[in-house]
Amino acid sequence: MTESSRPHKAGAFDIRLIIALLLGVYGVVLTVMGIAFTSDADRAKAAGVNINLWAGIGLLVITALFGLWTVLRPLVVPAGTDTADAAAANEPGE
Repeated sequence: MTESSRPHKAGAFDIRLIIALLLGVYGVVLTVMGIAFTSDADRAKAAGVNINLWAGIGLLVITALFGLWTVLRPLVVPAGTDTADAAAANEPGE
């Protein structure tokens, strides 16, 4: 069995990590906006709730859950799905 035919983990290309990264960036932005840049007028519009802060914290919690999910249940790419196999299958002259 060669090195390229063994199953391997998706790693950085796992869609869960990409989603977690995007949610994490939005979560950090909203948390910073909620802590530093929310005025009393903004809170009054949201019925007295600092909605940016709570939404940011919620997104950061979801980001942590996605990261934990990725670590605990890694996505395994089956053997034989390498680009070399795909290129060989598409070669003319069969």
